[in-house]
Amino acid sequence: MLNDWRTQAEAFHEAFGQMEVAEELNLDGVWLAERHFAAPNRGVGIPSVISAPLIVASAIAARTRRLRVGIAVHVLPLGNPIRMAEEVATIDHISQGRFDFGIGRSGFPRVYEGYNIPYSESRERFQECLEVMLKAWTTEQFSYEGKYYSFHDVCVLPKPYQHPYPPVRIAATTAETFPQVGHMGYPIFVGLRGMTQSDLGYHLKVYREAWQEAGHAGTGDVILRIPIYVAETAAQALRDPEASTMRAYQRLGEQFGRSAGRLGTVASEERVERAQRLSRVTYDDLLAERVAFGTPETVAARLQELREALGLTGVITEVNCGGVIPQDRVLNSLRLFAERVVPQLK
Repeated sequence: MLNDWRTQAEAFHEAFGQMEVAEELNLDGVWLAERHFAAPNRGVGIPSVISAPLIVASAIAARTRRLRVGIAVHVLPLGNPIRMAEEVATIDHISQGRFDFGIGRSGFPRVYEGYNIPYSESRERFQECLEVMLKAWTTEQFSYEGKYYSFHDVCVLPKPYQHPYPPVRIAATTAETFPQVGHMGYPIFVGLRGMTQSDLGYHLKVYREAWQEAGHAGTGDVILRIPIYVAETAAQALRDPEASTMRAYQRLGEQFGRSAGRLGTVASEERVERAQRLSRVTYDDLLAERVAFGTPETVAARLQELREALGLTGVITEVNCGGVIPQDRVLNSLRLFAERVVPQLK
């Protein structure tokens, strides 16, 4: 991530350093978020230089041999589905089948405004993009006629390394998304930033009910993204990430507040309420429910509790929530997580 004192070059260097340590520690994989216009002082949301995650994923795939590389998430409506299908398939070959494709449409209209795409079109564009990409990966030659995208007799190469295509996972952040994705039969990403654990539990119940009603095998697949910080002592584990984490939630609240009432958004009252909740959140509130900070033992216990309560398939650890924790402490936390937390969860 980017912040007020870290240069853009340093942000990339530190990110690649974290990937190399993750590979060394035998963690399962790394996930990249797509963020646009996210400058430290005047940008949208949490500062970041990862505006082109597929390019970064390609670089990570070339630098590693075992680590899976995923996007969490790629904002489909901002791109051309044929181009995205080609690039995803190419990364899948570069990684030799270690790529995971997380997708979503983003909840923040300002990003769409920067690309001159009406946010009101995001849901339909998302669906059309997904349909085109699946055809591109599984059909030798095809045509498509949609509201926003039309293609005639195209043959997309390469086809993915994984058959029929890399695992696809969809972000679920709003009440209406959970049953829709459950009915479609896709695994999901979830988080606790915008909702309580009890609210998330309810939405997951709806997701699983829709999954089963549609006749899909099993009960769904859920990965939770959550800030995690591990230190040798409880005091240090709570002290080190405090300023960075509070900064992240403050910016998130501001972002929700600015998005309420923008053209193309729905449920503006819900956005205003969420922004107000985030603006009032205290560090104690976050520690109680929305993060996993502590010693290896307490973090393992917290993650085990979440796994049982929410029926999780896995977790994505946000290692530097807010982007202000120094790199040496981030890497120490990552090592403690891999060496002393993960074994307790197996």
